[in-house]
Amino acid sequence: MLRVGLTGGIGSGKSTVARRLVGRGAVLVDSDALAREVVAAGTDGLAEIVAAFGDGVLTADGDLDRPALASVVFGDADARARLNAIVHPRVRSRSDELIARAPADAIVVQDVPLLVEGGMAPLFPLVVVVHTDAEERVRRLVGQRGMPEADARSRIAAQADDDARRAAADVWLDNGGAPDDLDAAVDALWDGRLVPFEANLRRREPARSAGAVLVDPDPAWPAHAARLAARISAAAGGREVTHIGSTAVPGLPARDVIDLQLSVDALADAAGFRDALADVGFPWRPEIDHDDPTPPGPVRPEQCHGTADPGRPVHLHVRETGSPGWRYALLLRDWLRADRAARDEYLAVTRRAQAESGGDAARYAAVEEPWLDGAAARAEAWAVSSGWAPSLG
Repeated sequence: MLRVGLTGGIGSGKSTVARRLVGRGAVLVDSDALAREVVAAGTDGLAEIVAAFGDGVLTADGDLDRPALASVVFGDADARARLNAIVHPRVRSRSDELIARAPADAIVVQDVPLLVEGGMAPLFPLVVVVHTDAEERVRRLVGQRGMPEADARSRIAAQADDDARRAAADVWLDNGGAPDDLDAAVDALWDGRLVPFEANLRRREPARSAGAVLVDPDPAWPAHAARLAARISAAAGGREVTHIGSTAVPGLPARDVIDLQLSVDALADAAGFRDALADVGFPWRPEIDHDDPTPPGPVRPEQCHGTADPGRPVHLHVRETGSPGWRYALLLRDWLRADRAARDEYLAVTRRAQAESGGDAARYAAVEEPWLDGAAARAEAWAVSSGWAPSLG
């Protein structure tokens, strides 16, 4: 099963995307619909709201008067917190019930309007954000929903901004064009990413390798790493996750693979959250684990994980804090960041590796790794001369 978090600002077209995904076979869990269900007439949720806010939030028929409740909580942070404490746990419980009923091979789309605001992005293996410019959203809210313009602008301003949503988004769907364009984008997402992601996740298998092709440096790599690190950390009980490898060196052409290092006190501890990592998209790869305690090189021992997501190649290295491999990963990154000559030399090696590998990752590594091992002494000399100390930043 693959759980997808779907979100977007009010008026962005999130519901349109949800309907299209359901049409392709997704199971939809709609948080807005559940929020209404858990406070319907006769529920204990509604009774608790009345106890907290009074009979003035009820209609003459005994239903929840949403405009009346909104007028009470909209400008009062404490009141909103009380309301959320009533509604949100019930919505989560009901969501869990619906997800538990879904087939084992389901793609479950959880439509969560305040996913970003609630800090929930790290809890999903994939987050899809639907984006539309604010002025177009205002136009839709006024023209299609009959909302006063001032109210529309106020609601948009109260939600997360585009920067916050981008930081949480694995997939950014632009809904500023024609409806057919959005449908095509959703279909491509379903066929090219969601379906294979679910299959990989269910089988606990990594996606196909990205190969051994260098690409130009992408300024978005650090943001991708930060988003993935938050997801991994949440699955690993809050442990530290750090961006390492070539994509962590600004300006360096590299394979489009995010390397991350998860720090643990003892490697044996990693077995305790191995399944949790797999659940959020990072299956264990025991065939490439390095468990020799006295290796010839500086990178072992470690536990290795790949990614089940075909849209974002990741190598996750689980290493003991302070171990030689843990330290060298940080040292190499920082040395290459600081030393232009070393960086240029390493780039020449990776370009030769690409040329000689024919796209095969194992042959690429056979060219690259001897240079990495041989550079250890030079990196250590730089560490001494510069006063370097390991940093997780």
